[in-house]
Amino acid sequence: MPTVRAWVHWSVLAVATGLVCGAAGAAFSHAITLVTAWRGQFPWLLWCMPLAGLIIVGLYQGAGMENDSGTNQIIASVRSGQRPPLRLAPLIFIGSVLTHLTGGSAGREGAALQIGGSLACQVGQRLHLGEREMNVEVMCGMSGLFAALFSTPLTATVFAMEVVSVGIVHYSALFPCLLTALVSMGVTVLLGVEPEAYTLAVIPELEVLSLVQIGALGVGCALLAMVFCTVVHQTGHWYAHYLPNPYLRAVVGGVLVVAVSLLEGSGDYNGAGGHIIAQAVEGTVRVPWAFALKLLLTALTLGAGYRGGEIVPTFFVGATFGCAVAPLLGVDPGFGAAVCMIALFCGVVNCPLASIFLSVELFGSEGLLFFALACALSYLLSGKFSLYSSQKIVYSKLEPRFIDENAH
Repeated sequence: MPTVRAWVHWSVLAVATGLVCGAAGAAFSHAITLVTAWRGQFPWLLWCMPLAGLIIVGLYQGAGMENDSGTNQIIASVRSGQRPPLRLAPLIFIGSVLTHLTGGSAGREGAALQIGGSLACQVGQRLHLGEREMNVEVMCGMSGLFAALFSTPLTATVFAMEVVSVGIVHYSALFPCLLTALVSMGVTVLLGVEPEAYTLAVIPELEVLSLVQIGALGVGCALLAMVFCTVVHQTGHWYAHYLPNPYLRAVVGGVLVVAVSLLEGSGDYNGAGGHIIAQAVEGTVRVPWAFALKLLLTALTLGAGYRGGEIVPTFFVGATFGCAVAPLLGVDPGFGAAVCMIALFCGVVNCPLASIFLSVELFGSEGLLFFALACALSYLLSGKFSLYSSQKIVYSKLEPRFIDENAH
């Protein structure tokens, strides 16, 4: 039977991909944890950031990947016949580790999606998959590495299905992506990667006032999502325009990050900043403008060519923004941090279902309706803005019609 054959085919492929992605994800997670500890132990490593930038640029140019568009390339590859090369995986691995080692403000998911897509593509090529099957295989790699790093298999699955074409969910990839994510997460747990989880001290009662308050936070996150995407993209354009030499761009960007970090003084905004996210969810933020500082350093880091991702910085910006603004609306700061962390993620990646599932996997289901409301508003009001320029908005956010008839 064709159905049984397809089930067996994708089961074997998903398990193989999950094993590969899980091993790579565990290695990457442990490497980031290690270099983050080193940076805390040896603060002078911050001064090495310009040198790290030169190394990253040199590695990419030496590998013939100087025009690599990062996560955008992986997303675009699902729609096209262009496949990410295997050398992308070690390049983004090393580049991200160097960025975190020297204090660049970056996340991990950009590297995860690129490593996962690259490795999955290699698995598919060795098994001689056709073009349509290869598209699903790349999505499996994306979900596998995402789940490996964040321990959120359902979010990873739906994110890989949603992120390529906004408004269209690739349901044919549901089983293989989910199985890949589960296997990959299982491997990372066996290899000692700690799952991500937070505890909410206060969850408001479901009533009209609380819905209005959370709705206001959702609107604020939509506006912040537009600002976030604009600042990150525009900073990259400014770098490229005024500093066309990539080596000079990396050095200048590194110097700027070092200067801002020294002026700020705490070191809270270097690296991913996971401990600050945890503090915000607990209801504490050091300064009310912490979200703006993190956004600035992230734009200066990634725009200059350093490697990593934008999603963990998005969590940081959303959580600290919510923690600062929520009390002004009468909302518990910790719960406001959690809501804005998820809603801002939704606004910048245009993946409402994945965002809602993320809220459950990180915070539990008790406040689900509040998270869903904030995500719905952030998705609707953030318009055509996106972190990923290769992402296509296929179906209108405002009315029931296709925007790009050729993309679905």
